[in-house]
Parts: sequence; structure tokens; C-alpha cells
Amino acid sequence: MMISTRGPLAATLLALTLAGCSAPGVIQRTFDEDPDQLLTQAAQQQPAQAAQTRLQAADILARSERRPEALEVAKQIDDSQLKGDNLRQWALLLSELGDSEGDPQAVLRATSATKLVQFSDDQLNLLLLRQGLAFGQLGQAQKSTRILLQVQTTSGREDINDAIWAQLSTLSERQANALAQPDNAIVTGWLSLAALVRNSNGNIDQLFTQLDDWRVANTDHPANRRMPKQITAMRDLRGKQVTKIAVMLPESGPLAGVADAIEEGIRARQKVSGNSGAKLAFLDTSSASLDQLYQTAKGGGAQVVIGPLDKKDVSQLESRSSVPLPTLALNYGEGTSNTTVGLFEYGLSAEDEARQAARRGWQDGHRKASVLVPNNDWGQRVGEAFWNEWKALGGEVASAVRYSPSAPATDSTRRAVSEPRPDMLFLLALPDYARQVRPTLQYYNALKLPVYATSHLYEGRPQPNLDRDLDGVQFLDIPWQIPDAAVGGAEALPFYASYQQLRSEDNPGTFRLKAMGVDAYELARRLPQYEAIPQTRMQGATGMLGGNGDGRIYRELPWAVFVNGVPAPILAGGDTDDTASSEQR
Repeated sequence: MMISTRGPLAATLLALTLAGCSAPGVIQRTFDEDPDQLLTQAAQQQPAQAAQTRLQAADILARSERRPEALEVAKQIDDSQLKGDNLRQWALLLSELGDSEGDPQAVLRATSATKLVQFSDDQLNLLLLRQGLAFGQLGQAQKSTRILLQVQTTSGREDINDAIWAQLSTLSERQANALAQPDNAIVTGWLSLAALVRNSNGNIDQLFTQLDDWRVANTDHPANRRMPKQITAMRDLRGKQVTKIAVMLPESGPLAGVADAIEEGIRARQKVSGNSGAKLAFLDTSSASLDQLYQTAKGGGAQVVIGPLDKKDVSQLESRSSVPLPTLALNYGEGTSNTTVGLFEYGLSAEDEARQAARRGWQDGHRKASVLVPNNDWGQRVGEAFWNEWKALGGEVASAVRYSPSAPATDSTRRAVSEPRPDMLFLLALPDYARQVRPTLQYYNALKLPVYATSHLYEGRPQPNLDRDLDGVQFLDIPWQIPDAAVGGAEALPFYASYQQLRSEDNPGTFRLKAMGVDAYELARRLPQYEAIPQTRMQGATGMLGGNGDGRIYRELPWAVFVNGVPAPILAGGDTDDTASSEQR
């Protein structure tokens, strides 16, 4: 989604700011000046003068279309040395460069200047817009939504409707309600629209019937004049509701136990759906070929298929140009991509968790990571997923240590934090091994080293006495496993009625699979929507589930941190009030 924050208004604002610069010693800007020479000059100047000279160089670089260089120079400026017009210019320039060059952290740093110097209303709205978009890029949807709604309330901009919806539609009911402003018709209208879509549970016909009522009640709302594209694109799906699903799972063999847990989740969700749900037909993949199963499914009137589960079967489907029926496979094939028409792949991928951990560490400002993974195929696959994502972001790997799961964690942890010293540690481990890592870090005076881990270190039930050795470790998991950290309590969970039915402290090991079954059922009902609108997102039991057009369903998982042996919300960087100052209004 492209929103212009560099248009004529932005250029005019920056030009006016430049024209207003009158601080003593500022060199007059001309396009003939050499920015490289200015940077050399800045290295020999006192801090205040150097900051102004570097700002001039960054501005010339940006105007010369040397934007990546301009961004780096602007980031290196000591903004504490800037005052008045110079500080305003720096904030506008850095935020614009950060926005255009995909560096949301630079945008957030720039917008902090709003607490130190006065901006015009137009300048402040521009900075707020960039700040809101930056928070969205960093996965902080609630902050992003709040700021974008503030921009729209003040400016009336309708071109940000898609950006608002992209963030608002990912919020839970509780998160959305926390944004309520009863006296603000724009905010109230957006929240009611989000509730309408959320409560439709994928029923397109019901959604558009209720949407007509919403339009009547919100005639002057920006979204009524310019409905988000994701909503209008669903209009063509009216009358295509999924009412019958064929489920292909093995009834025998090594995957039968996994299949049983997934089936329990599917059946539980279908039961809760009642008359509005889809009918199910279960087919045994261990007794027939895929072609035979598809034939049976079509003959029974199925509109979509859930399954198969076996990776080899999914890989076989990946080799085809298309599948006979829209299919939600419950695993990922061995191919590097899925180009099969009608095939979607969904699973509880540890590789996805590793990639998300890399992005989280990068967003938190870390640049040199060590990797600690088991010396088996699982460890290699997950470790490579983290490594590749981390390197793609621009990160450096200090060390990659592969450990024996049967050996103590002492030596492997020591090697992971030895020179060159990392500024974060990525950990893939089961609970018994993971509990040894933090005490070892303490022994080697590295207790403050941030540790990012996958869901595998948490057994799925509170065990404070055992898990105190994990205190401080950040990990991601499905919302159903960490309700307090994820959404503020179990009652706010997606598909709460199914959660109540399936939750059991006796066997937390299969609970994630049951949650996967719940989401598989809901995803299957929405497959026509994912086919028509690849960017569709659904708040699920196993995370925020969305596609990007490559035939794979990706999970965005919430983060938690162990506090006194119990998963707790991560408050640092949370939804505190650090938006651009509105006191200037």
C-alpha cells in the first residue's frame, strides 16, 4: 500500500523550513556544493557546527537522489546539537528518508523532535502520518491505528483509509475498543466497521447486508466515501459461501496421532458454528491416492479441501499446475515456492517463528546475533531460516553454535557468547535444555544479553518453579497458549468458545495441534476470499494468519517474556503514549 508522504505538500513544507533556517554559521545551500566535501569539513568542526554541516550534506544527497547515503548521514547527526529551524528540518528530512527507504526506526527517531520544537499543523500531521506508518511496519498495530486515526480526525485525509484498515483489521476486540473516543465520529465509525467485519466470521452475504446498514448510519464517514479496498473487493464473493468441506487426514501410520488432534479441533469449531457452519466429510489419506480422494470429495459436493498432512503429499501437489478443488494443505511442501493454482499451505512452522524472531530482534535495534540450535535436521532448518532472514535484514552473525540436546548447555552457551560478543541470542530449544541457558549466561556475565526464542521452550502450562530459570527470555507462541500476554486474558481470545471446549491442562503437547485444527476449519471457509484477496488476514487461535499471494498462509505470533517463571506481556516498546506530541494543537 503506497501512501504519499513525499508529495507537493511535503516538498513545500521542507522548502519553507529550509528557507527559514537562519542559525548563525549555517552555510547557504546550493546544489553545486559537494556533500562529500561537506562531510569531510564536518569531521573537523565543533559538535554544533558539525551537526548543521552534516544536515546540509544530507539534504543535498537527498535532492541528488543519493537517498540511501542521505539516510545514513541524517541518522548519524547528533540532533541534540540542533535547535529551532535546523531541528525541524532534520526531523522532516529524516522522517521522509526513513519512510521512503524502509527504515521505520529512523522515522520514530525523527518524530521524537515534536516534543522539543514547535511545528506547524501541516508539518505535524505529516510527521504523525509517517510515524503511524512506521509503527505499522514494526508490527505495533494499535499504536499505528491510533496515530492514523488522529491524522484523519485532524486533516480529513481519505487516502489513508487503506492504511487505517490494514492496521485496525488486525486488532482484537479488546485492542480495538481501547481506541474508543465516544465524541469522535470518525473513530467510532471505524471501530463499528471493524466490529461488523470481525463478527461476520467470514460470511460475506451477512457482511454486506450489515454494511449497507453501516453506510446509512455513517453517511459522512471517510470510509463511507472511500471504502477500504479489502472490503470492496469482497463484494464479488457474495453467494460463494463455503458450505461443505472435505478433510483429508490419515487414520493410520506415523501421522495418525497428529491428525487426531487436528481433527478434534476441526470438529470442535464446526460444532460451535452450528447451522451457519460447513458440513464436513472426512477422507482417509492412508487408504487411497490423492487423485482418488479428490474424486470422492468432488462427488460428495465438497467446495474446498482441508489436507493433506504429509509433507510428501503436499510436495506432490506443489508439482502440479493446479488442484481439482481449492485446497488448504496442513503442511509445507519441500519446494522453495508454491505456484500451484488453488493450493494454500498452512502449518505450525518453526522456520516461520525463526524468521519472525530475526525481524523482532532487528526491530529492537540489535545488529549482531548469535545462534544456538540443536545439531540435527530440525536445528539446521530452523537455524538457516533465522540466518537467512537476519542476513537479508543486514544483520551480522557473531557465531552459530550447534549443540547436542543430550549434553549440558554450559559449553555451547559459552561459545555462543564468546568473542565476537553478540548483542542478542537466538535460541531454539526444548524446555529442559532452554532452562539451562540463562543460568549459564549469568555465570559468564552475560545475563543482560537479550534472548529470543521460539515457542518450543514453553510446555504450554504455568510452571513457575521450573520456569524461573527462563526469566527474561522473550519467546513467541500462539495466542491460545499465552492468552494473558497475547490479548490480556482468555476471554479475549479468537474463537473463545472452542478454546474453552478444547483446553486441557492434562495434555498441553497436543493443544497447539487442536488450535491448528480450529484455524484450518476457519481458513477453509475463507479460501475463496484468500483466492480473490491474497492479503486477507484472520485473527486465529494460532496467530494472525495472512497471505501475500504466494500460496502460503503466514502466522504472525504474539510475544511474551518470562517473569517469575510465567509468560507475561512485553511492556518495553508496548503501547505506551510515545506518539508525536499533540500538545502543539
